[in-house]
Amino acid sequence: MTKVSFCGISGSGMSALAQILKLQGHEVYGSDRSFDQGKDAQNKQALEDIGIVIKPQDGSAITDDLDTLYVSTAVEDTIPDVKAALQKNIPIKKRSDLLAEIFHQYPYNIAVGGTSGKTTTTAMIGYILDTLGKKPCVINGGLLLNYADRKGIPNIIYNKGDICIIEADESDGSIEKYQPYIALINNITLDHKPIEELRKLFGDFAMRAHHGVVINIDCPASADIRNPQKQNRTFSIEGKDADFMAQDIKALPDGTEYTLDGQTFRLNLIGKFNVANALAAIAACSLLGIDKFAAAKALEGFLGTHRRLEVIGTNKGVTVIDDFAHNPDKVLASMSALRSYPGRLMVMFQPHGFSPMRLMGRQIIESFAQTMNEDDVLLMPEIYFAGGTVTRDISSNDLIKYAKELGKQALFFDTRADAGEYLKKNAKAGDRVVIMGARDNSLPAFCKEILEDL
Repeated sequence: MTKVSFCGISGSGMSALAQILKLQGHEVYGSDRSFDQGKDAQNKQALEDIGIVIKPQDGSAITDDLDTLYVSTAVEDTIPDVKAALQKNIPIKKRSDLLAEIFHQYPYNIAVGGTSGKTTTTAMIGYILDTLGKKPCVINGGLLLNYADRKGIPNIIYNKGDICIIEADESDGSIEKYQPYIALINNITLDHKPIEELRKLFGDFAMRAHHGVVINIDCPASADIRNPQKQNRTFSIEGKDADFMAQDIKALPDGTEYTLDGQTFRLNLIGKFNVANALAAIAACSLLGIDKFAAAKALEGFLGTHRRLEVIGTNKGVTVIDDFAHNPDKVLASMSALRSYPGRLMVMFQPHGFSPMRLMGRQIIESFAQTMNEDDVLLMPEIYFAGGTVTRDISSNDLIKYAKELGKQALFFDTRADAGEYLKKNAKAGDRVVIMGARDNSLPAFCKEILEDL
């Protein structure tokens, strides 16, 4: 047993790994500035409930007998925990190194890569295997709604089996650390890196697969990626000649229906992109010998993941929806799914950083413009700032001006609270209020506040 601490333990990636180590029998501590600010109380309680000790982020978690301090990519050397570890010569490791270490402990490991859909697809694979009694370990970036009543934060499924499923993140390059039994590539679109750089990352990822690769052939940037020495499984929702093809996709009031090789199945999730995620999950499971129809049937009980077009509730005829979309592809997918149903969309998009908005802000606005009707409204508060050093040379107002140039109703607000007040006062029965954004753990509480105050 080792004694470890996690700096920034409330983050989805960090909390998942902290819980895995605790369940493996290690002594686990952690700190987070959100906890110190009185935020994320639910996460704090959930971690304490399974025996993780939470300390203030003032260096007090860094004791002389600590074996390792784990940090995320976003953590800076000026943070007291990091400074204390450096002074005491305690090893500091990245979150991605620990994830790779745990991942490679399992012989049948599946790494889910791609710009969009990783969280849902990872959850789907884990749910199929868990439902069919295969006892997987799942380490996810989102909360698993099927497991919400379990102790701890439900972003993991922990079993002592021989299968592990993780999200392989390309944004920080950590995808290069994984040697998967099965590599899955959901899609390749603009997000944190240019397309050509991403194509190389994912091509190399496919070549490191020990057993097989799952590829989305509907995506132009991933369609031709293969590992010629291994088994390749392709999937398509666009009628392309693939190993796994969905047809007759229909939007239902509370989900989506599709046909796979003559048999009809339904999902509790809306949007064609979720059918693509389902095919990816079914294909990955097939490489482990799981029958495709058994996998598709199991998915009929899958409830989804937190903050992926999650309906928070309806009040006075207005439905409030919480969504994680934060890049052009995710925005387009979510908006297209929402557009399949009637009603005005009032969307508040909270940009998740100055650098991402410089890279893809205009493309995000183009995704909104492509899917908005004339009575839909786009609202944006100023760019979310989580702390640290950053160049603030772009504003949400610049992006709102661009949306107006494209002929859309778009409004800028200095603060999120102001945008919320506008939504509360102007939403009418039949409208859908959608809150979109990443990184900020307080967005779900903001959704609930809007729902209650309509």
